[in-house]
Formats: sequence, C-alpha cells, structure tokens
Amino acid sequence: MPMLLDPLSYRAPRGCAAREPRRRGACGAGAAALLGTLVLSGCASLMSNERPPTPPPVVSPTATSSAVLNEYLLLLQKLVQGPPSQQAEIVAAAQHDYDSAPTPSHTLKLALILGTPGHPATNLTRAQGLLRELMANPETLLPGERALTFLQLSQIDDHLTLEAENLRLQAEAVRADRERVASANHRLQTEVDENARLRKELEEARAKLDAIANIERSLNERKPGNSGR
Repeated sequence: MPMLLDPLSYRAPRGCAAREPRRRGACGAGAAALLGTLVLSGCASLMSNERPPTPPPVVSPTATSSAVLNEYLLLLQKLVQGPPSQQAEIVAAAQHDYDSAPTPSHTLKLALILGTPGHPATNLTRAQGLLRELMANPETLLPGERALTFLQLSQIDDHLTLEAENLRLQAEAVRADRERVASANHRLQTEVDENARLRKELEEARAKLDAIANIERSLNERKPGNSGR
C-alpha cells in the first residue's frame, strides 16, 4: 500500500527552493499535481483492497425437497431396522414434537411413523387422519412432501380398504357357517323328534297288541268247553 503524504508537511524539492522567484510558481504547481496523483493512487489502492459483499446463497426448492425427503426416509429406515427401545424413542420424539408444535413437517413425520408397519406403535387409522389433514392444505407442504403425503395416504387407504373387505368376508363366512350349523342342528332335532314320535307310537301299538292278546287269552279261558273239560 503506497504511503499517503500529508499536504501540510510536504516540502517542495530543493531545486525549486533555490530557483529564482519567477519560477517558483511553476514548481509549486508541479508539487501540487504530484501530491494529488499520490492521494488518488492511495485511494484507488484502498478501494481495490475492499472486497464486495458476498451475495447470499441461492436456495433451490428442488434441493430442499430432496434433503427433506432424505431425512424422512432415513428416519423410517432407522425405525424399521432399530431395536424396540430405539423404535419407542423415535415414536416418543415425534409425538412430543407434534404435541409441542403441530407444524406440517411434524404432522407428516408422525403420520409416516404411525403408518409404517413393523413396530408396536403402528396405527394406520390415525396416520390416515393426519395425512388427510395435510392434504386438505397442500400449499403448506414442499413439493416433495406433497408427493410423499399423497403416496402414503393412497397406500394406507388401499390397505384399510382391503382389511375392511377381509373382515367383511370373514364375518360373512362366520355367519354362513353359523347358519349351516343351525340348519343342520334344526334338521337333526327334527329327526330326533320324529324318531321319538315313532318310538312312542310303536310302544303304544305294542301295548295295544299286548292288551288284545291278554283279552283273547282271557276269553279263551272262559269258554264253556274249556271249563267242562
């Protein structure tokens, strides 16, 4: 950095001081011009050493969405592959964040955790409700979060629909089995009642035959010929 000269302490060259008075005006003018040149060069050097302010970094929405989705996927991988104690910690932390500040990101994180099978805290019905709340206001989510929310909600809807259909079919099968068993029991009971009725009629018929046989025997014993003999 060149040294700046003080205009008050600057002295003209000796040659100018020793010259005749008629040329002192010329020497003074040359000294002033030299002094101005030095001052301007010093200012230019100072300005050249000052760096312009660094512009703020440009944030890309695509890069932000990719980073957020990567965090979600890593969290879900840790949830599925972790031991039960770590799974419980992840669920508890997500629930605490949601209770403290139910922001869209906290809501989505909790919904993804509850909608992921493979751990004791899986709750597809609650996850479905949280995801539907997010889809009601999609503008609050990043593009990647909106896509992830839509896909997760579609999978949960399909799963719950199939589960409900399976339960309905199982209930119908159980009801049909009960109806078949009831019908078979009814037929069996009808046959039992019919057999009992026939057995009773048979016993009554035998009783009548026995009574007739006794009457005939009694009549035969009372005939006159039998008594004379």
